[in-house]
Amino acid sequence: MTPNEYAELDATGLAALMSKGEVSAEEVRAAATTALDVVGPRLNAIIGERFASPLDHDPDGPFAGVPFAIKDLIVHAAGVPQAAGSRLLGEGVPMPADTHLMARFRRAGLATLARTATPELGFNATTEPVATGPVHNPWDTTRSPGGSSGGSAALVAARALPVAHANDGGGSIRIPAAACGLVGLKPSQGRTSPGPDYADPLLGMGVEFVVTRTVRDAAGLLDEVHGYEPGDRYLLPDPPRPYAEEVGRGSRPLRVALCTTPFTGGGAVDPRCTAATEAVAGTLEGMGHGVEVAAPDLDAAAFDAANLVAWTSFLADGVDVLAGALGVEPGLDVLEAATLACAEYGRTLTAGDLFAADRVFNATRRAVAGFHQRYDVVLTPTMNVPNTALGHLDQNDPSRDARGWYDHIFATAGFTALSNSTGNPAISLPLGRTAEGWPVGVQVMAPYGDESTLLALAADLERAMPWAGHRPPTG
Repeated sequence: MTPNEYAELDATGLAALMSKGEVSAEEVRAAATTALDVVGPRLNAIIGERFASPLDHDPDGPFAGVPFAIKDLIVHAAGVPQAAGSRLLGEGVPMPADTHLMARFRRAGLATLARTATPELGFNATTEPVATGPVHNPWDTTRSPGGSSGGSAALVAARALPVAHANDGGGSIRIPAAACGLVGLKPSQGRTSPGPDYADPLLGMGVEFVVTRTVRDAAGLLDEVHGYEPGDRYLLPDPPRPYAEEVGRGSRPLRVALCTTPFTGGGAVDPRCTAATEAVAGTLEGMGHGVEVAAPDLDAAAFDAANLVAWTSFLADGVDVLAGALGVEPGLDVLEAATLACAEYGRTLTAGDLFAADRVFNATRRAVAGFHQRYDVVLTPTMNVPNTALGHLDQNDPSRDARGWYDHIFATAGFTALSNSTGNPAISLPLGRTAEGWPVGVQVMAPYGDESTLLALAADLERAMPWAGHRPPTG
């Protein structure tokens, strides 16, 4: 298998060839290694040295031998160091055991070759940590790949990997998917296990999954890794049929709410993002879906205030636990300036502040759930902008206090955090493009627990507005 042949295939296609014996796992790995050698220095997306051989995985899993990487945050593998994009953890602390999701990645057969870059402690919508330097977007290396799963997204977009781990607490799967032209599915809260380290990461807003190039890969991988683990807080009903089957079934006629005004953050929306979303709305109408301009009735200011409390309290706890365990004093020598400012603010919050934030999130969840009684899905831009310039979201900027940093991030991404607070599944699809050739992501959000509707509609859009031929120059 040549690197060019490898680059043309998604995870499902590679797995099928290996299952039929038409190509060996060793040949696929060799092609992936060559691809990573080529794009790695250009993108700066890999943390540390690649593994000498893939991490152990089930040779009979449905994705056996498919090259994979894990983001250097939250999910971890036994014996593999994790640094979370921060100088606080130095070269990384070896993890004592697999997380539940890592064990499921192994059982699915994914062959993990590397760790991918993240911004410091995942608290950014770009991936430019001081610890390891900026990751470059393969569509334009002067632009950001998004964050916080930017390292994974850059490698998948450049076709060095067909799929890579990602996580999402405010848009960190969907933002880099939009910036890099990928499929970014954030599953429902509880659909994938956060254990055993967490019950509800980021007060329930953090969700783990992957970024892919095709809808069928997202569906097939979700089939393999979703589900309850003993001790998890949530037990969601299984889907009525495998998610992979939804890809070929086609969606039923849906009531679609079109919204191009940000839910949070207050930033302006680039006309290119609005135009891309409206074009998708037109396609949906042509497919027989009903589209109306509508949005849930939300208190955006209250939501932003609550989200700031959630993020900074979680960050403060993480910094203090890590610093205490490592015997390190949190300061500017080990933390970026905005990280430190947000952690210091988080330490000032009280139990009353957290319960007040939870009341806001409860009201938000119920408003969105009521809205979904009238509309099956919500269609929005994924980001306020197609992407950002490297350096725009500087996490080491000493002029930003906690609220200033929050506002700066969400001025570029005012559509994604809502579904984190409600738990709803949401997906970014690369359905638009700019005059420069950059991808533009369009987001669809479905009711809580209804990935089936979301994936069926996403597959219809992939067929109607295909993106497979739109390739970045760095790849």
